[in-house]
Amino acid sequence: MATMTAAQQRALAKVEYDAFVALCPSRKLLDRISDKWVALILAALGSDAPHQPGTDCAGEPRALRYSELLRLLAGVSQKMLTQTLRSLERDGLVSRTVVPTVPVTVSYELTDLGMSLYEMMRGLKAWAEAHMDDVLANRETYDTRVV
Repeated sequence: MATMTAAQQRALAKVEYDAFVALCPSRKLLDRISDKWVALILAALGSDAPHQPGTDCAGEPRALRYSELLRLLAGVSQKMLTQTLRSLERDGLVSRTVVPTVPVTVSYELTDLGMSLYEMMRGLKAWAEAHMDDVLANRETYDTRVV
């Protein structure tokens, strides 16, 4: 039996990633990136466009301060925003910059890896906004039929 180097073992494990397998690490990643706050944080950091209803998330990526993200993401608690940003930083999707001012300024921006995910999430967000009327109509039809 031939022995494998660590690099060969990692390459073999990467080929074997399968989110349909309960213990696959990609399942935890899918769970994280499918969170609504992740999608909204990525949308906020990935675009310099004004965030008005009905506008596309186009433009250049931008860094945002924690307080700006908190204001922008209506309904997110400080605890949830902090937890989500920490997990995104741990996964290498966002970078955190601390500027030693009084008070300390903390900002977040997408990494290259985060930008690659943002491009896909941007389409998902646009789809959700464009098809919300259809989904609401289908829900109403279903609910009247089931009751």
